[in-house]
Amino acid sequence: MNHSIIHHVSVINRDIEKSFQFYHNILGLDLLLKTVNQDDIEMYHLFFSDTTGRPGTEFTIFQMTSGADKTFGTNSIERTIFAVPSVAALNFWEKRLNEYGLFNCEIEDYNNSKILRFEDYDGVQLGLVPLKNADNLTDYSGRVTTDISLENAIVGIDSVHLRVRYSLATTTILQQFFDLSLTKTIHHGDLTATVLSKEDSFLDQEIHVIEDKKNPLEVLGIGGTHHIALSVSNNTELKEVEELVVDKNFMNSGIKNREFFYSLYFREPNNILIEVATEEVALDKASQESFEGVEFDAVPLALPNFLEPRRAFIESNLFK
Repeated sequence: MNHSIIHHVSVINRDIEKSFQFYHNILGLDLLLKTVNQDDIEMYHLFFSDTTGRPGTEFTIFQMTSGADKTFGTNSIERTIFAVPSVAALNFWEKRLNEYGLFNCEIEDYNNSKILRFEDYDGVQLGLVPLKNADNLTDYSGRVTTDISLENAIVGIDSVHLRVRYSLATTTILQQFFDLSLTKTIHHGDLTATVLSKEDSFLDQEIHVIEDKKNPLEVLGIGGTHHIALSVSNNTELKEVEELVVDKNFMNSGIKNREFFYSLYFREPNNILIEVATEEVALDKASQESFEGVEFDAVPLALPNFLEPRRAFIESNLFK
């Protein structure tokens, strides 16, 4: 398949078991990894994906048991949009969300298509849209369950909505660093969104940059989106992006070996936290045991090799 633009998205939830229930059991995402935040080892980090674990389908959760909820505002990663096979699938999901008593905005018109906007238990803003190209569902690997068929299964991340003060600053970086192209300008309520994409990308992924100079800045907290990770193929491309980041004098982390992949974090001009992650990954979903029907506590904790000697300490100090 083609390369992804969006590698993964990471959000903040308060209760990791409720997150597992929501994303694995209600949305039907496959559990790729139960691990810890490598920068705060007392914090759970869950990775969800399609059944192959490929970049472009990954969605991750950081657990923060205490702290304030996010405050809405601009300069934020506002919403993650997942792709489902069809408009008929949106009807399935609207009914399913209502059955679970979950907030949603019903099916609406957006971007010459349809969208179903909804939230998780902590107010993380999400959405569903039909695939732009659904000719052959066997090209995708959505998780099928007893109550979610292949025709309704989530297949990956379609797009991410950013809300920023100065859209030109963000769109310029996305073009220069990641070779994205401006494809259109659309209405987003009473605001304007610039849409960026790349030809032949996985799921024809898009980034929508909404310009909002009216609202105050977001205060990130529980229910917010921590960062968006954009894809590069390998370490060579990652080092090329690092050079561009350093040349712009952007605040950055330097390249990190996450063991599962290599990555770099930086903040672009509107203070959006962007991770740049390699599509060459060391996660072999096919070799993992199945977590079907397994409760959260029974899922083993996966640790990178450098944290393995501290396993007993980590497991005794993880917040529940």
